[in-house]
Amino acid sequence: MSTYTQILYHFVFSTKNRQPWITPDEKRRLFMYMHQTLTNKKCHLYRINGVEDHIHILTHLHPSQAVSSLIKDLKLSSNQFITEERLFPKFNGWQEGYGGFTESIKDKQKLINYIKNQEEHHKKFSFLEEYKTILNEYEIEFDPKYLI
Repeated sequence: MSTYTQILYHFVFSTKNRQPWITPDEKRRLFMYMHQTLTNKKCHLYRINGVEDHIHILTHLHPSQAVSSLIKDLKLSSNQFITEERLFPKFNGWQEGYGGFTESIKDKQKLINYIKNQEEHHKKFSFLEEYKTILNEYEIEFDPKYLI
């Protein structure tokens, strides 16, 4: 019997201490690298985008992938890529932890648009405001001191 799944994840993670090191002129190279990394892990990327201090990824998760391992590998390899390519000179790593949210396939296009429009969204809301809203929407309890 074959395995059939539709596991759609929305991942969010930030730069260490949410420092604004991701520059608009080089972030496309980072996103292309992450796209290739996800493809190599048999994941289908629907959308990736972000602003200077964090990124959003909407991807189908292959059943052979464990979420924590995928994010760990993605952060480690992209950190190495950023360092070797000198993409963002002041970048000093990714923040520990991440947000991972399962999504309904019915909401896929809405989420693609949301991620696509991150620059516009963050003219009105900070990353912290956005992240707290997402956590509350998913009824995830959190201690605000760990979001700083």
